[in-house]
Amino acid sequence: MQDKTKSVLTTHCYLEKDGSYLMLHRITKKNDINKDKWIGVGGHFEEGESPEECLCREVCEETGYQLLSWKFRGIVTFTQDGYGTEYMCLYTSDEFTGMQKECDEVNWNGFPKKSWRGSPPVQDSGEEKNRKKTGMTI
Repeated sequence: MQDKTKSVLTTHCYLEKDGSYLMLHRITKKNDINKDKWIGVGGHFEEGESPEECLCREVCEETGYQLLSWKFRGIVTFTQDGYGTEYMCLYTSDEFTGMQKECDEVNWNGFPKKSWRGSPPVQDSGEEKNRKKTGMTI
């Protein structure tokens, strides 16, 4: 069940560095719908934030990087019985500065960009089969 205090609006960003996308391996958060998946960077909007403000805050919190530029790629709509609907603003960026930091929620890894066909790799935890996705892919 979706936390009623969280916004239904989220951001998600794929960061490209040295020909690879940096991906988060979600392994430590309890009750995480993304547990054991490799995903991009992002999270829920805070009160009063624009999509770009949320994007920059989440990237900095999770990676230590400050985005210099980004590209909006589309909106993805997630729906799931018992969970509700979530709207994800999807971005990519290959221009950022700063030092990558350790994050207590995830492990980092780079996936070679040339190995992707269509959407980035997502490791399914089993819950994904019950979740419908619509929208654009990068």
